[in-house]
Amino acid sequence: MNGLPYIIDSHSEPVFPDSLQPDENGLIAVGGELTERVLVEAYSKGIFPWFNGPPIMWFSTEPRPVLFPDRLRISKRLERTLKQGRFDVQFDRDFEKVVFLCGTVPRRSQEGSWIDRSFFEAYTRLHYRRYITHCVSVYREGRLCGGLYGLTLGRVFFGESMFSLEANASKVALVHLCRWLKRHDFLMIDCQQVTPHILSLGAVELSRSEYLELVNEGLRAPHHHYPWRED
Repeated sequence: MNGLPYIIDSHSEPVFPDSLQPDENGLIAVGGELTERVLVEAYSKGIFPWFNGPPIMWFSTEPRPVLFPDRLRISKRLERTLKQGRFDVQFDRDFEKVVFLCGTVPRRSQEGSWIDRSFFEAYTRLHYRRYITHCVSVYREGRLCGGLYGLTLGRVFFGESMFSLEANASKVALVHLCRWLKRHDFLMIDCQQVTPHILSLGAVELSRSEYLELVNEGLRAPHHHYPWRED
């Protein structure tokens, strides 16, 4: 890219040329719009948006953390929480609230959020029109207290964000997500960025080429456009 990020045109074909290479920070392109066409192509090529205002910045990070559904690491404390059964877990319920809280609940060591209004609207459209964005919602006594959401293509779940208003609530959501994905033969969860937290849960770091091979394998399966339900 000659030291400058590639500026995308949302109407070009393809939007993200296969020749693109990320810089040392994982930045691979800037600009464009959060339309369904752009987002689906981006994720299918291991690219995700992450920004705090215009222009949109697109990343393809290396190393890339992924979590295989059958390798989630469950601590003894989390196991006790699950056995207590004090949380009610639902799929694709209160999607908009989950995304909103992912963008507004403060996190340690993080200032602000990339989930602005345009991001919120784009992923909500994908949920209600195509059902390729999904959420796991965690409730206690009827109150939404934790959850996560992401996007699915083929047999890959691209994790976007999670939140907790009570201890371990987001981890409970992740446990139920992994169990659901395992039952439905999903290949992996893309965790996008390496953090100590996600590594502590069992995620592994892959090179970009290894990661893209897995994405391509997962995309050989058809996309499913339906709301998720516990089974």
